[in-house]
Amino acid sequence: MTEQHVDVEPVIAEPVAAEPVTAEPLWLVAANVVRWRRYGDGGQELRPGTKSYRGGSKVHVVSTYGGMGHEELTTIGRGRHTGAYITIDMATRNLHTFRPVAVYSPAVLRRAAAGVDGSWATREDAEELAALLARLAPRYREEHWRGAPHPVPCRCHDCLSPA
Repeated sequence: MTEQHVDVEPVIAEPVAAEPVTAEPLWLVAANVVRWRRYGDGGQELRPGTKSYRGGSKVHVVSTYGGMGHEELTTIGRGRHTGAYITIDMATRNLHTFRPVAVYSPAVLRRAAAGVDGSWATREDAEELAALLARLAPRYREEHWRGAPHPVPCRCHDCLSPA
């Protein structure tokens, strides 16, 4: 074995110009967290939002669990306590107003890159998923507390929503 010596000129790093990243928008489904949700024995207590998100917060749906009937979703949104973006799995019943949106936020795009399977790249796919989730969420809210009366006065999403 012989050693080979190669003359290498030292590389001087030049300052990199801070150019804005112009990533392509990603079509995701956006939703809002319910302002109040039923909680406790028989759903007689009300809690604002969820443990991780404030009521009314906007979240982006990154993926769903279709084999479970879309009961659980992976979402990206600003956390209740820190205000920083978080990625969590949550119940579909705790979201409402599903809609397709083009996402340009670099923070959301970075987090979504790990979770998006690429099948929602088009607006039409996001519209279909938003329509499906909009039909399923009220049904899951109703089924979760089936037979339990609402607390009085009730501020849950179904009672506050216009009929």
